[in-house]
Amino acid sequence: KIVGSITVNNDIRILPFGKVLRKTKINELPQLLNIFLGDMSLVGPRPLTTETYSFYSPEVQQTLFDIRPGLSGIGSIIFRDEERILSGREEDSKQFYKDVIAPYKGNLEIWYVENLSVLTYFKVIVVTIWIVVFPKSVFYKKIFRNLPAASKELIIHLN
Repeated sequence: KIVGSITVNNDIRILPFGKVLRKTKINELPQLLNIFLGDMSLVGPRPLTTETYSFYSPEVQQTLFDIRPGLSGIGSIIFRDEERILSGREEDSKQFYKDVIAPYKGNLEIWYVENLSVLTYFKVIVVTIWIVVFPKSVFYKKIFRNLPAASKELIIHLN
């Protein structure tokens, strides 16, 4: 079943080769061109579709609008396995994203902007590399100790 702008586990739109590219994050390499052109940063909130952008509160939308999007960010680290979180929710994946994921992801992006520094920027880069190599790692919890708390419904999916 095609669900639109939200990708779920075993999404029929992803071919076998695409699964390998997504798992290894090689599919992100073309975005380096966007970084070199100045349209994106290495670190910042991930670019969103118009639909998923609409799931965020006006405050979060303004924050996302005001900061340059990035190849990786705190939301990308925490939700690196978003497809798995949404698996089994094909029928209500958009609603779950809107009601559960988007509010927390929005809080994470606001946290990033409020805590933006050279150190935070480089921590995100290091942790991103770490989780690409060790995808099951929760190393980010030791590096980013003061992140906003996730809802109980989300905590079971993030661990």
